[in-house]
Amino acid sequence: MSIKKSTLSAFAAVVSTSLVLSACGGSTDGGGGGNATEPTGDIAAMAIAKGESGDTYTSPEVAQSDATFVVSTDNPYTAYNNAAADANNSYNTFALTKVQSGTFVLDGNNKVLLNKDVMESVELTSKSPQVVTWKIKEGVTWSDGEPWDCDDFHLAWLSQSGGVKDAEGNDAFTAASTTGTELITKLECPKPTEIVTTFSETYPDYKGLFNTDMLPAHILEKGAGVEDITKLTAASDKATLLKVAEWWKTKWNGFDAALMPSSGPYMITAFEQNNSVTLERNPKWAGKPGGPAKIILRGISDQVAQAQALENGETQVASMAQPDANAAERLRGLSSQGVKFGASNGLSFEHFDLNFKNKWLADQAVRKAFMQCVNRDELAEKLIRPVLDSAKPLGSLSFFQGEEGYVDNYAQYKGDAAEAKKTLEGAGYTFGADGFATKNGEKVSLKISHTDIPRRKQTVQLVQSQCKNAGLEIVDDTDPNFLDTRVSQGDYDIALFAWSAAPFKSTQKSIYVCDGGQNWSNYCNPKVDAAYKDASTNLDEAASRKAFAEADKLMAEDNYSLPIYQLPNMWAFKGIDKVYFQSYNGALWNANEWVKTS
Repeated sequence: MSIKKSTLSAFAAVVSTSLVLSACGGSTDGGGGGNATEPTGDIAAMAIAKGESGDTYTSPEVAQSDATFVVSTDNPYTAYNNAAADANNSYNTFALTKVQSGTFVLDGNNKVLLNKDVMESVELTSKSPQVVTWKIKEGVTWSDGEPWDCDDFHLAWLSQSGGVKDAEGNDAFTAASTTGTELITKLECPKPTEIVTTFSETYPDYKGLFNTDMLPAHILEKGAGVEDITKLTAASDKATLLKVAEWWKTKWNGFDAALMPSSGPYMITAFEQNNSVTLERNPKWAGKPGGPAKIILRGISDQVAQAQALENGETQVASMAQPDANAAERLRGLSSQGVKFGASNGLSFEHFDLNFKNKWLADQAVRKAFMQCVNRDELAEKLIRPVLDSAKPLGSLSFFQGEEGYVDNYAQYKGDAAEAKKTLEGAGYTFGADGFATKNGEKVSLKISHTDIPRRKQTVQLVQSQCKNAGLEIVDDTDPNFLDTRVSQGDYDIALFAWSAAPFKSTQKSIYVCDGGQNWSNYCNPKVDAAYKDASTNLDEAASRKAFAEADKLMAEDNYSLPIYQLPNMWAFKGIDKVYFQSYNGALWNANEWVKTS
């Protein structure tokens, strides 16, 4: 499974808002034999939403069906509050994308569109200081009839600004990210449908704020015993703030109909833990009603099992953020049954994070030796190219291949075990009879922790073989709950997962700066912090890009995190007119537009 960053679900982000990434790389239309190359014809066209016009989106009028559409993805939904650090992941985003409305939406090409179903406008009304004015359409409500308005914006700001501290001085809300929101010094509500935000510094990625992190303030007020959330700021009574933070962190897991209304076209009506979540049309939705009457999103971690479920008619859509060669081959073979297959280079990338708290990895020589012995090209060849034959190792933590500013800072790491062994020898390590490195009589042993996705198990098996000749013992630590319970606690030696990107690069900051909300590996370089501060506040696109590149170069020199490859998304469907895997929001990003065809 992937996580997203801040808004990067550990599946965020890209340079300033004008540099929106486009979907690239994909499959042929019909799902015939052969590897995926580039998207063509129908599949590429499906990335454009029916309801988009220019830079805006409005739900279109579509034929309504009484059918139930069953959609599979790699892991199940777990939490309604996807803004909390311990819940934040892509699979919650995939479920909530049609449940929680935001100010902007993304199409399949990651184009940023104003959500005209709920917003009148979002305007930069001052540059110095930066002031953004958000105007909500009249009459927008939650599914329980309560207004979707300024209270909800205020709660998003209060909970994700990082300004409320606990007794130890840490973020009391433990938000997944505070990037951008932490720069809002003042949030005012001239009226319930108008929000005025003033920033302490320029923040070009403001369109990434107040999106899939908008939670119902009226529910929290009642549950936490607070009369008016808009009266609370970081300077309010500490006990009240801590009570609100505790409620926010703990009460929005799983599903409780009384606590979890919808502000989108669909509402959650059922939840089966570790299996599925059911969505049905929201009768209070401000826009036009969706096509499907009911959508069931099921988590199936085995991609081949997903393909089999589609083949057997148990599901209508298989959507895989985790590409799998065997599943791709099987899905391509179903074209005669009317199944359409797609693969597209998504905005998520697989990587190894090296934990600086580990006694061995605190030594840069060990970190460097690990990066030297991992043969990323072999990983791409065996695990990714059968899905997308243009796949190659990724050389950046900040940029994707083909994006302006991309430089391969990891080209030297080609899987050279002999070179890795020399690095260890030069740092005083010796090698025991079993061939593994030792120091002070203790063997160097490193666990790679990951979820139980078959491709990740295969990744570790390959790395074990690649690094054995370098003298590094690699232990497979498979944990189905790794991303749910351990990664945010820094409970790993080496973490294997993916970050996913929305088109707002500033959100990377929470992952890589000292004490960042998603920096779980205890990495800290003040020069990186300075570069990210410049990058995320500079309105000059070229200067911002240069600062992101500087941070990227410094992190590579520190041997902190090894990018492996950009992950292609893959999906297949039958009996629906138009399905596309949106790289950040998954297959349901435009599920309200789906029309049953058979």
